[in-house]
Amino acid sequence: MTDFRPGFRNPGTPTGAGILERRLTGLRFEDFARNVWSRTALLTRGASDFSDVFDAGAVDELVSRRGLRTPFLRVAKDGAVVPSSSFTSSGGVGATIADQLDDTALWRLFADGATLVLQALHRTWAPVGDLCAALSAELGHPVQANAYVTPSQNQGFDEHYDVHDVFVVQIQGSKRWLVHEPVHPDPLREQPWTDHRAAVAEAAKGPAYIDTVLEPGDVLYLPRGWLHAARAKGEVSVHLTLGVHVWTRHALAEQLAEAALAALREDPAMRASLPLGSDGAAEAIDAVRERLTAAVAGADSAPLLHRSRRSQGRPAPLGPLSQLAAVDSLGPDSPLRLREALETRLEGARLMTRVGWLDFPETDLPAVTGLLDGGVRTAGELGLALAERLLRAGVLVPAGQ
Repeated sequence: MTDFRPGFRNPGTPTGAGILERRLTGLRFEDFARNVWSRTALLTRGASDFSDVFDAGAVDELVSRRGLRTPFLRVAKDGAVVPSSSFTSSGGVGATIADQLDDTALWRLFADGATLVLQALHRTWAPVGDLCAALSAELGHPVQANAYVTPSQNQGFDEHYDVHDVFVVQIQGSKRWLVHEPVHPDPLREQPWTDHRAAVAEAAKGPAYIDTVLEPGDVLYLPRGWLHAARAKGEVSVHLTLGVHVWTRHALAEQLAEAALAALREDPAMRASLPLGSDGAAEAIDAVRERLTAAVAGADSAPLLHRSRRSQGRPAPLGPLSQLAAVDSLGPDSPLRLREALETRLEGARLMTRVGWLDFPETDLPAVTGLLDGGVRTAGELGLALAERLLRAGVLVPAGQ
């Protein structure tokens, strides 16, 4: 099971009840990690009221007024994805991009039974983005969100599995869910359900592990690999899927291998050519294996791992006008805090973040270290010069922002 020690979470993550307990499962973090995470499906009735996060009005707003482009929306019907050319067009004067959503075409497809899939909502709808950012910080894994809008008595996709964990959050209407146990447990990202299409179809004929109807406020957790299909009941169904793109032991192995191979590039013996003749490679295998094993044993993959983790997400939004106002009005009493979701890591005198790295003199290190707990500091406590530098770098933001 993934390591869920508190040190694995982002700096500044609340230590009390988080999103997982308060809004998704009702379970304490430790109980979910020990008994549910990556092990089994979990249905939670009436987990929360999600009207502050997403609703039907948000769907109409995104489709008709935001000028969204593909791939921020997909359309599915009868288990197949509809070509984007059938629901996109030019945005008109001043926005002549050819692949903007055509709300009239989308309406016609929807009225004909197609499911609308609003993708990457964590980038296009702020309340969903805030929920995903908080959950990601809590779990230690990247989180993204899609919304599925399905007409009455219709089904967007046939039985399949995902290569990431999901929390299904029912927003409006009701939907019947059929869930079956995995045919290929814990699939990696490059192992989609289509690789096991026949086994999936056969498993779907058997008794369901869960056969239930989700109502607004219900949440269904599915580990990656669990088979599922859903059909809207007597009215339009809107649900969110919060996709958790888990880090795996295989990913750690990749990091170790990459670090070991980087070290072997500096080994003259490993850079040497193989002997001439057809048996040259065979004769060298044992020696190469020995050096590779030693390189893996001595590899420090932490820098690669943290760099990969930083690249998998985005920091909290930063408003350029409010940030400039904070710089211009900076004074000793100005309250500041670390920008959220930066994936900060202090390596010696260098602060690594999602927005770049900064080196500091020894005199600044105590103040910088103190910021990593996510608390609020005044510019006077930090020193005005340091505070301004961190504001300009996008590492600090005003505490009220």
